[in-house]
Amino acid sequence: MWRSYLINLSDNRVRLENCRRQFDDQDIAFSRVNAVNGWSLTAEETEHIYDRRAGKRRFKYELVKPEIGCYLSHIECWRRIAESGQAGGFVFEDDFHASSDLKDVLEALSCDDGDWDIVKLFTLNEGSKQISQRPLAKAHRIVVPYRVPTCLIGYGIRQQAAKRLARESIPFFRPVDEDQKFFWEKKIKVALVLPTPISVGDQQTKTGTIGMERRTDRTNSLTNQLARAIRNIVYQLHYNGLLFYYRTVGVR
Repeated sequence: MWRSYLINLSDNRVRLENCRRQFDDQDIAFSRVNAVNGWSLTAEETEHIYDRRAGKRRFKYELVKPEIGCYLSHIECWRRIAESGQAGGFVFEDDFHASSDLKDVLEALSCDDGDWDIVKLFTLNEGSKQISQRPLAKAHRIVVPYRVPTCLIGYGIRQQAAKRLARESIPFFRPVDEDQKFFWEKKIKVALVLPTPISVGDQQTKTGTIGMERRTDRTNSLTNQLARAIRNIVYQLHYNGLLFYYRTVGVR
């Protein structure tokens, strides 16, 4: 079975222990990956990895520091998987809750020869539109979703995809989970396991969350709120048009 990699900030000890207990309960070997603390990044460091200009043209808001740190943490996991000597690996953020058969799913994915680069272990909407599906393990199946779900609390990634993404993802201008929705840009094939073998777990944190940072980062003037709403509508319309095109011409 491929190795699992757990992204965890050093201050969040409770989250680490929660995850360790869940992995140990199912005898799942894992390595802790020290998460990049976005709050500690300097302006100079950020300038080299975050393309603010592209974000203003092509995304709906400016990234906050925790989002930048989160993206860098996933890139570090991809680098480790690329150098691991295994055919792939599993990446977990430290706020997941595992079902009792998580290991069965990971074992099945480790030997699966399906046509995918990344397979997600969680989605907020299990009833969303699907392009195809097939059996995976016991009560689970592997599907190709029409719309790649956001949220990256757990996923598998093949070594070659990890190598390519680690090499090509800097600089970035979207959050890491939003970037994967644009699967055609880096030519990645994204699948999803249903029913999902993980769900959102304990959210307590010593360092705050991206959502908290975004709420405090925004101004509350009516003008700014209206501008953000319009920008989001334009962004979603543009994305939906691109998604329809690439699904129609056969990019999976």
